[in-house]
Amino acid sequence: MAKAEDFKTNVKPTWCPGCGNFGLWQSYREALAELGLQPHNTAMVFDIGCCGNAANWHKLYAFHSLHGRTIPVAFAIKIANSELTVVADSGDGGGYGEGGNHFLHTCRTNIDITYIVHNNQIYGLTTGQASPTTEIGLQTKTTPQGQLDRPFHPLQVAIAQGATFVARGFTGDPMQLKNIIKEAIKHKGFSLVDILQPCITWNKLNTFTWYKQRVYKLEEQNWDAKDKEKALAKAGEWGDKIPTGIFYQEQAPSYESQLPQLKDKTLVEQGVQAQDISKFLKEFK
Repeated sequence: MAKAEDFKTNVKPTWCPGCGNFGLWQSYREALAELGLQPHNTAMVFDIGCCGNAANWHKLYAFHSLHGRTIPVAFAIKIANSELTVVADSGDGGGYGEGGNHFLHTCRTNIDITYIVHNNQIYGLTTGQASPTTEIGLQTKTTPQGQLDRPFHPLQVAIAQGATFVARGFTGDPMQLKNIIKEAIKHKGFSLVDILQPCITWNKLNTFTWYKQRVYKLEEQNWDAKDKEKALAKAGEWGDKIPTGIFYQEQAPSYESQLPQLKDKTLVEQGVQAQDISKFLKEFK
């Protein structure tokens, strides 16, 4: 049985000391180990940004994609080899900004992948620009007079678009975060795990202290994750109180389980056969 350390390379992380990514990294590796997974049957697709650097220190099948394009790559991996556990990893900028279109429509498909989003409400690696989740009024390099746009609400969008597992974690609570990631990976369908991950360098508003004064756990409130209408309303709660945990979950057939081409074996097991396309070339010549 694999241990958390088995999912770790010898490459030293270059995140800022105190970055929430360290806690997320540890929670993720512990979740994989406790689920009984192995590095060779786990694939993870990484975005550009601070979170994307983790492709170097996660020991598994790691793919460093283009900015905002983790979901299409993860989708393709799952279709090619549906026996793999597949995770897409992004930041709030790439996940909800550049890759927002992929996020919207993948919620509809219910492909069995887990989407982990490091939500620090800022573009961190490019040194502090406003992101889709930046708070109104926050002064950044791109909003020196304060952010004017209302922040994007990923949980509400995911629920409305048909995602079958929607959750939020906090890197300041690694035990809860680990359990949420485990449940997300176990879920058969598209899972969103939005993770509140303070950027200690560029976001001086949404700090660890700020969050710890506000977050509370849904599991301690006898929360019913099957009630979609209540989940949609709860996902919009933000301010003095910020809920974490599993907001919504439903059981539905996954995308790949409904494909007749994958009924008997995965695509990688079927192999590639030469096809005669001469008649098509002749027709369109």
